[in-house]
Amino acid sequence: MIRTATPADVPVIHSMIRELAEYEKALEEVRATEEQLCEALFGERPAAYAHIAESAEGEPVGFALWFLNFSTWRGVHGIYLEDLYVRPLARGGGYGKALLRELARICVERGYERLEWAVLDWNRPSIDFYEALGARPQDEWTVYRLTDGALARLGSGH
Repeated sequence: MIRTATPADVPVIHSMIRELAEYEKALEEVRATEEQLCEALFGERPAAYAHIAESAEGEPVGFALWFLNFSTWRGVHGIYLEDLYVRPLARGGGYGKALLRELARICVERGYERLEWAVLDWNRPSIDFYEALGARPQDEWTVYRLTDGALARLGSGH
């Protein structure tokens, strides 16, 4: 049901990223190309990893895309889950839980002490799902982001 992604999966991962962005009402923000995903996942120095959830018929129905982070307080790596997506017709089939279980297994096997992700505050179905698994919100932290012009200005010293 869950397997490590291969380069042949890049088109379907790209398609599901766009589906996820559409669900999150942000399709216009997707700029990633299949070529960029291929390089990030399978290039000379991979920066991210992905797993595919397949139906009993072998059809991709979901994916998890993640990368390593590091806790200075714990002194070990963790996994940051960038995207978790299951196609609407496959929801309720255990695919999301199976993808998270695989990432948790990797954490335990490798001695990582955290599995983290962000969820939109309006996405109550996902929040309920995550909390049912034992995940807890980190309400005391606020995520900040620099992009586009603000990032360019700071990076260029202006």
